[in-house]
Amino acid sequence: MAPNDKVSYRHSLKVEAQHIDNLNHVNNTVYLEWVQEVAYLHWDVLAPKEIKEATVWMVLRHEIDYLRQAYLNDDITIYTWIDESAGVKSTRIVHIYRDDQLLAKSKTTFCLLDKQSQKPKRISQEILALFTT
Repeated sequence: MAPNDKVSYRHSLKVEAQHIDNLNHVNNTVYLEWVQEVAYLHWDVLAPKEIKEATVWMVLRHEIDYLRQAYLNDDITIYTWIDESAGVKSTRIVHIYRDDQLLAKSKTTFCLLDKQSQKPKRISQEILALFTT
């Protein structure tokens, strides 16, 4: 679950047939897709239109720990929040649960870019304020 001092986001889904691999559980690449999807959904909810029109996030690094397996028709809940931000980089945490069991957790480092120039852009106080309560 997310810490109380961070603006978190929760997304729920059901494991479908396309998520399952030849070992009959959710494929590891699907977890990565979920990590990226929930990050984009959270940013879309957090950021005002003018910030989204001026900036974009680029992934620099993913770290994922796979703790338990998920199976067809499991109900999954994904939590995400920003852990820390400095300069042009921000670290996002994602925890993926089935009921109260943590299935996977990730830490992703993003770099903020100016949308037009595609060059790194310092994270403003306005953006930092979006991440904390």
